[in-house]
Amino acid sequence: MGKCLGIDFGLKRTGISISDEFNKIAFPLKTVQSDNLISIIRDIIKTESIEKIIIGKPYDLKGNLSVLEKNIISLIKLLKTKFPNIFVYRIDERFTSKIAKQTIAISGAPKMKRRNKENIDKISATLILQSYLNK
Repeated sequence: MGKCLGIDFGLKRTGISISDEFNKIAFPLKTVQSDNLISIIRDIIKTESIEKIIIGKPYDLKGNLSVLEKNIISLIKLLKTKFPNIFVYRIDERFTSKIAKQTIAISGAPKMKRRNKENIDKISATLILQSYLNK
């Protein structure tokens, strides 16, 4: 059974998470510059047995898709071209950044770590992936 990658895509930074080999638990992996995302994913695929990529679908509170969706659609097309044997799935990512901030806050992390947006991005990616794994 292959592992899953979770993606919380942003124009500047993208959070990445990975599942365990049984696809039960998601773990934060890293936050990367979005313009390096494809090469980072390529490197991860070389070292891990990745079967699926799960990407957040950014809805607002009214249920409308975010303006970021156009960029995500372009990313998905590129992923399907570069990695045709890996399935790409989407999952609603509403509130993941807010939940990630709360999770970091209650973890007892120092104030500077709580403000670090890279931590928020990779925790958000973990929440996206865990939501998929729970279904």
